Formats: sequence, C-alpha cells, structure tokens
Amino acid sequence: MRVRLVPVLVVMALAGCGSPAAEKAAEPEPAAEAAEPADTGERSLEMIWMASGFEQPEGAALAPDGGYFISNIGAGDPAEPDGNGYISKLNTDGSLAAAKFVEGLNAPIGLAVHEGVLYAADGDGVAMFDAATGAAKGKVAVPGAMFLNDMTVWKGDVLVADSGTATIHKITPDGASVFAANAGWDGLNGILGDGDRLLIATMTEGKLIGLDSASTETLIAAGMKDADGIGLIPGGGYLVSSWPGEIHHVSPDGVVSLLIDTKADGILQNDLSVFGDVVIVPNWEPGTVTAWKITGP
Repeated sequence: MRVRLVPVLVVMALAGCGSPAAEKAAEPEPAAEAAEPADTGERSLEMIWMASGFEQPEGAALAPDGGYFISNIGAGDPAEPDGNGYISKLNTDGSLAAAKFVEGLNAPIGLAVHEGVLYAADGDGVAMFDAATGAAKGKVAVPGAMFLNDMTVWKGDVLVADSGTATIHKITPDGASVFAANAGWDGLNGILGDGDRLLIATMTEGKLIGLDSASTETLIAAGMKDADGIGLIPGGGYLVSSWPGEIHHVSPDGVVSLLIDTKADGILQNDLSVFGDVVIVPNWEPGTVTAWKITGP
C-alpha cells in the first residue's frame, strides 16, 4: 500500500479518476517500457499482460475460479466513507470478468479469500462477500485501527495488517482481535502466510520478517524501503514489491536483488501477489494491473 507514516498519522496522496475508466479494463494492453530486469543469475520476471482502466488499484486475491480480484480505492478521500471503492474481477488472461464485482466500499485495500468468502480491508473494518456471487456478508469492525492494509490467511486464520499501529488483527465473522503487535514493525505493510511462518514486510526499514509465533521472529532481509507486497517463489525465495516502483528478489538466504524498477516511468508496484508462477501487481499509478511470469532456474 502506498502510504507515508507521520508519527501516528497515515497520509495518502491520491489522484482521482472518473468512474468510466473502469469499463476500459476489459482490454489488456502493452505496458510502458519497464527497466530491464537485473541479471541475478537466479530469477527474472517476464511480462505477460497489463490491464488498464482501474482507479487506484491496490490489492489482489485469487478468485475461486482461478481469476483475480483487484481492489480499487476509487475517487475521493480514502479516509471518508464515500462508497466510491469497489472490487474488480479479471480473467486469467487479464480480460475483464466484472468491472465492479463488488461496489459501495469506502477504500478497499488488502484482499483475502477463505472458505468461499472474500474479505476486504475497508477503512475501519473488514467487509465480507460471497466469493462466487459478490453478495454482501457483513462487515467486522476493527476497534482502534488506523490504517487497515494487507490481508492473508495463515493456519486457517484471516489476518489483516494495520499500518498505523504496527498491529496484526485476526478477523472472524464474530469480530476482531489482536493477533500480534510490535513497535519494531514500523510501517507494517505486507503479510503472507507461509506454512509455519507468517511473512511480514515493513516500509520504514524495508524488512522482510518471518514470524514463527506471536512473539518469535526472524529477520530474513532488509533494505527494501517502502516494501509492500510479498510473494513466494516456487522452489524457494521471495519477491517483495516496493510501492514507488520496484520489485525485489530475495534468495532463501536473504540476498536481495533488484529485478524491476519502473520509478522513472511513473508505474507504482503495489501489493504484489504470486499465484503459481504468475505474479499479479496492481499499479496504483497509472491505474493498471500487471501480470509477470517468474522465469529462471
């Protein structure tokens, strides 16, 4: 998520787009030229498609039919409950399945799907929908939350990160509870379940952390400032996006290499997700979603 933490306040700068733009997302198109991937000798990314016409797209999740859900913050101030946010659905080839699979949200960011329910971090709580039909299933308030961000499922629990308080909350249909918190997670952003570990990305120091329990953690890598989304690479290693326009490769032993740098092109790399060998990255600006294929040994 593109955020800047100022002591305890979270500030976001948004550039609004007109709602008709969402209708254009149906036609994937070639992307602006991105920087050549660095030669790490291990992994690289090859662009598959880029879909356009979104409004501040931020999060992604895998749909039950294999397509992709994409959250759109929409026009307006994300701190205001304006109902302009929505969730789009893409087919696997980047074509549009539904411009507004779910609408009437305030500022949806992180997404997760669990047991047929689509969860969306939306302002002061987490909204729930039928992942097959989009039917509303209620909203869970998160008391004290300042900026709900990324979501994941770990060990059967639905979790949401609060960037404003460095706290991870557990979400159930009955309510929210604090799962873990640590002042050392300054700029908490991405979270991802990885077997016996929960992976955490922070923006301030650009850390990738492995959390084995609510109180035991290991530093995997650091230096990826403004780290956003986390993805697992088949066979080992990680991808970590930095929202200003970078995608990093992190080897299993914590060596960081820069694969993609689109800052000069004005293309942000937000909540990166890996599904199989396909990497889906919403680009808050210029309002696109990019699919990459992981290549290399």
